[in-house]
Amino acid sequence: MTPTRRSFLAGGAAIVGLPPFARAAASGPSVIAPRAARHQLAPDGYPATEIWGYDGALPGPELRYRQGDTLRRRLVNGLDQPTTIHWHGIRVPNAMDGVPDLTQDAVEPGAEFEYEFALPDAGSYWYHAHWASPEQVGRGLHGPLIVDEAEGAPDIDADVTLVLDDWLLTDQAEIDPDFALPMQMSHGGRIGNFVTTNARYDFSREVQKYQRLRLRLINSANARIFPVALDGLDGWIVAYDGMPLDQPEKVSSELVIGPAQRIDLLVDVVAEDGAIAGLVRLTQDGRAVQASFPVSGQASLVRRKAPSPLPPNPSHTIGALASARSVPMRIEGGAMGRVSRASFEGREMGFGDMIDRGQYWTMAGQAGLHDAPLVAADMGETVRIPIANDTVFAHAMHLHGMHFREVLQDGAMGPMRDTLLVGARERREIAFVADNPGDWLFHCHMLGHAASGMMQWVRVG
Repeated sequence: MTPTRRSFLAGGAAIVGLPPFARAAASGPSVIAPRAARHQLAPDGYPATEIWGYDGALPGPELRYRQGDTLRRRLVNGLDQPTTIHWHGIRVPNAMDGVPDLTQDAVEPGAEFEYEFALPDAGSYWYHAHWASPEQVGRGLHGPLIVDEAEGAPDIDADVTLVLDDWLLTDQAEIDPDFALPMQMSHGGRIGNFVTTNARYDFSREVQKYQRLRLRLINSANARIFPVALDGLDGWIVAYDGMPLDQPEKVSSELVIGPAQRIDLLVDVVAEDGAIAGLVRLTQDGRAVQASFPVSGQASLVRRKAPSPLPPNPSHTIGALASARSVPMRIEGGAMGRVSRASFEGREMGFGDMIDRGQYWTMAGQAGLHDAPLVAADMGETVRIPIANDTVFAHAMHLHGMHFREVLQDGAMGPMRDTLLVGARERREIAFVADNPGDWLFHCHMLGHAASGMMQWVRVG
């Protein structure tokens, strides 16, 4: 069966730590196989949870390369439904982007597909399923993709990847199988009742006082926004979504990480010997431990000054904004939202008819992928997209294939990113250079929102 855009819309759009995994070989494709497995998510005393994992692992194996390497991976589908892999945040050739019916056919059960592309940018990225995404990602089909700097790597004692996630579990520690509940899809998305780091509820890593760590935070959750803070750690933000900042930013308050976003931190352990430093999650009830770092002993080398910036990634210049084309995009719908009429599958219809078809959201007056793109850009053209979120929920807006900068209210440019968290009733604006040819998805990374309307696409030709 060859999947269609309609079928895609219906489906939706070993612990990582130290020492680092060996850098992946630059020659010869390695197999990566999504399949069912059992994993001890809940504490001892609960049964193991059936998950879907790449090579049966949760999160999927950390793929580690050096900037400039070529990634070669052969996807062998061990599931009983089609799948693809999207390489989130990587500037890949269009045919390697992993979006069914837009860049490739879905890989049927038992079939194979070979991904091969160069890695132009250093940074923290991730890979995940892009067929029936709410379910496949929600069952565990995701993993970190780390690209080390070719030169100029920071002076650190340890490099720690922290994959933040949540799970909606039954009282028997099984994953709730209903990934299309109208209440979830029309509200904030599928929010789990069980939170993990690197697929553990009790992630812990022993450190020494005054060690400098690189923490790579990756939000792989379907919809949860993670507000986190440092405890016993003194830190600086050095990159957002893999893209280095011109100057490190001192962490002085909480960090907010939307679905699919990443933050790279350099932190110094300042908690005393015998204490527990950590990353804490801020909740309505207070603070919860997200990752703990018990302190044992003291490092011989003490670094107490701000770190230098990471080396910049190449070719990320945004053109002149004054002459850039502007393509406004309004987000409407959802619970407590209003949509008078919208287009879905080539038909104009009212909001009630959309709801009957499981479509709760619109972008620029459309629900789901249409034959015409949101914008067709010339190669090298600078495009501005003012985003008006007229809903009462946040949306994590992700552009495939290219990075963008936020255009701030004073006209200044924000940091380079691939995913922007747009709050309820907010007005934000992004600008990007259309420098990667092909058809690229632009969607909300609250995956239930994407599956129920929030998908557009951009053509660069």
